[in-house]
Amino acid sequence: MTPFTYARARDAGDALRLGGAAGAKYLGGGTNLVDLMRETIERPGTLVDVTGLSSEIEELDDGSLLIGGATRNTALAAHRAVRTRYPVLSRAIIAGASAQIRNMATVGGNILQRTRCTYFYDDEGSRCNKRNPGQGCDAAEGFNRIHAILGASQSCVATHPSDMCVALASLGAVVHLRSAQGERTVELTELHRLPEDHPEIETLLAPGELITAIELPALAFSARSTYRKVRDRSSYAFALISVAGAIELDGDTVKDVRIALGGVAHKPWRAWKAEAALKGQPATPENFRAAAEAELADARALRDNGFKIELAKRTMVATLTELTEMKA
Repeated sequence: MTPFTYARARDAGDALRLGGAAGAKYLGGGTNLVDLMRETIERPGTLVDVTGLSSEIEELDDGSLLIGGATRNTALAAHRAVRTRYPVLSRAIIAGASAQIRNMATVGGNILQRTRCTYFYDDEGSRCNKRNPGQGCDAAEGFNRIHAILGASQSCVATHPSDMCVALASLGAVVHLRSAQGERTVELTELHRLPEDHPEIETLLAPGELITAIELPALAFSARSTYRKVRDRSSYAFALISVAGAIELDGDTVKDVRIALGGVAHKPWRAWKAEAALKGQPATPENFRAAAEAELADARALRDNGFKIELAKRTMVATLTELTEMKA
């Protein structure tokens, strides 16, 4: 591990001052960053501990929920308002990792975790454009069973690993950011980039910019939501395919719906096409399948992951069917 210095930020202003130094990285629970440091993939000169920043979960007057960036995943999943009003988020977090990791991981850190692509972690023997831009992507022609079927490029076929972010994407979450230039907000669905020619640039964050909070907009039908994760084993494993969904019915007709997919792309994938296809239509398995077909029409399989296209369709149909069977 490369030598580094450590500093604990007193507040957001202190964090920005410390995080503005060259080579500085913000440290939350460290469940991803420390692993990458051990592998010498990440080599920060300074770690700025931001776990002392806001970890409050505040219910705002307009019905939205403001979640401090330093909130632990366990606390978020267990919060009463999350469990009752946004159960998809609670279920995604619980599905995402072991209890020990959830106890350490922070919301801000979870959003910024990096891919679990084997070739990305193999600093000694594999080419990876995300790790070393311009080097090449061995995953594209290698063992790519877990890799992307949507939004990939010749430069990178890795997937985003977060379960929590899939739920946040389905809920229309907004990320609050702060830098030396001021504060701004970004839609969670826009925060992460597709790889294109620069997979090493993973988000829209500027250098030194800090996630201070995540806002969940008030969504009247989000209580009727769920998260379904398909993986190789039921214990701690990343998703082959996951679906976060929420639905509002008017009788047997889909009045509104939210769908996001995990395990399919370089970012949490909001299923805009499927949502558009379903609104105003009868809530039937046939229409669910047609919506899934529309969303996956542009999917492209690699050598080992063609099964994920059909798996994604079936998981979408199963999730939407489960939602229609829930009591309103």
